[in-house]
Amino acid sequence: MSTLHCTYRDHTITAEVMEHPGSPMPWAGGCRITDPNGQTTRRLPLPVSHAFMAELDQAQRASIAHGKWLVDQCLDQGRALFQETRAA
Repeated sequence: MSTLHCTYRDHTITAEVMEHPGSPMPWAGGCRITDPNGQTTRRLPLPVSHAFMAELDQAQRASIAHGKWLVDQCLDQGRALFQETRAA
């Protein structure tokens, strides 16, 4: 299976869709985002109300759109993309 990805505002967004066989809506959307410094997020799932889709292509495209929205939120609103690690 090919993985859909794009570059948006100097960030690489990769669709990371998970399959749940046997379900009427077997594709769970999500993405990973790599910033210009090479740091990559964990898998960022779509909100639960929009996470599952019937078609792989639809799930990949929604995942990319969600990634673009998250990059916009980071750059324009200051929302963190990466979890901060805390020293113990």
